[in-house]
Amino acid sequence: MTTGTVALIIIGAIVAQVAVAMLLGLYRRRSQYRGLGEHVSAEETTSTPQTAMPSVVEPAVSTLAWEGFREFTVQRRVMEDGNSTICSFYLVPVDGKPLPNFKPGQFLTFKLSIDDPLTHQPKAVVRCYSLSDTPRPDYYRITVKRVPAPDGHPDIPPGLSSNFFHDHVQEGSRLLVKAPSGHFHLMEDEPLPIVLIGGGIGITPMLSTLNFILEREINRELWLYYGVRNGDEVIMKEHLQLLAKTHDNFHLHFCYSDPHESEVEGVDYQHSDRVGIPLLRATLKLMRYQFYVCGPKQMMESLVPGLENWGVDSGDIYYESFGPATLIKHEKPVKKTTSAQSITVTFSKSRKSISWDTAVGSLLELAEVNGIEVESGCRAGSCGCCQTAIKSGEVDYNQEADADVEPEHCLLCISTPRGDLILEA
Repeated sequence: MTTGTVALIIIGAIVAQVAVAMLLGLYRRRSQYRGLGEHVSAEETTSTPQTAMPSVVEPAVSTLAWEGFREFTVQRRVMEDGNSTICSFYLVPVDGKPLPNFKPGQFLTFKLSIDDPLTHQPKAVVRCYSLSDTPRPDYYRITVKRVPAPDGHPDIPPGLSSNFFHDHVQEGSRLLVKAPSGHFHLMEDEPLPIVLIGGGIGITPMLSTLNFILEREINRELWLYYGVRNGDEVIMKEHLQLLAKTHDNFHLHFCYSDPHESEVEGVDYQHSDRVGIPLLRATLKLMRYQFYVCGPKQMMESLVPGLENWGVDSGDIYYESFGPATLIKHEKPVKKTTSAQSITVTFSKSRKSISWDTAVGSLLELAEVNGIEVESGCRAGSCGCCQTAIKSGEVDYNQEADADVEPEHCLLCISTPRGDLILEA
């Protein structure tokens, strides 16, 4: 064997050893990387930074939401208007556990024990009130307007629950509250500029939306049109003015329909008129917006159809009204019952079969007229308290429901029978 051959053998052996060492090192590094990846994945699925903020406008539904009613304490109450008729209530959970997020614009449902004005005996009353602030981990806020008897109609009683809040719910009072819900809330399907329109106490869900967007510095143009009679009815005026001053993307418009003589247009308010289509056309650029509207009957009945007539796509209009008498909806039932049909509604638990009368209005009213007790709250398809199982038959809805309706159930307050109907009530 020559010297050259020996040298080649030695070189080959060295190269083989180096290759084996490199392969072993590569294997070890891959194993370490795989283990690191598994460790990181486990951390990501079991922990969330406490300081994390939602990156989109519509917050995720929290797993902390509770079933049924939860007990809250009134931490403080703040009178908000010059007439002392609008009060904010700050609510904290008695159990001290964190509160779930909610979608700006949603409401809380309350079960109140109120003395019946006729019998003077306590009775359960269920009512819904919009959340009036952005989601926070330690408290919820609602803002309630006292509802007096209508002018010229002393025979009609004042608002039962609103007056109860003002007269009897003090700091330290305890209230039973359902988790936030409702389908009227901020949408983030498209990053469109937003127009918020609030009439009177209809400003409350707009405050929730406004605070949410601006506190998180979400980059969307935002207009607020706030309609009241005069400055005595405005709530949180200094807060709104400060937001307009500190956020270039927020455009504030106070609209006074009946200002005091001492109030100056352009100083105390921007427009001496109600919020209407002419005002919107004069102050908004011709472009696509998302419109959110909440207010009293006259405002809703003119604005929502007016926006559509202006050319706004109905899918860009979101709205909520005060109480069952003022609700208006785009969707109407296709099939309607007629007075010529003979329809029987049977309430199985109550063992009553009743002929349907179209003049009654809803299945809830039919039950009440015939002495059948059914738990109810908002009477507007929002709280879900009157949800009842359908044992046989079908119903039509007078309007779209805000509450989530279980399969084979219906909301009595906004439904009518399509034909013979058997209800578990």
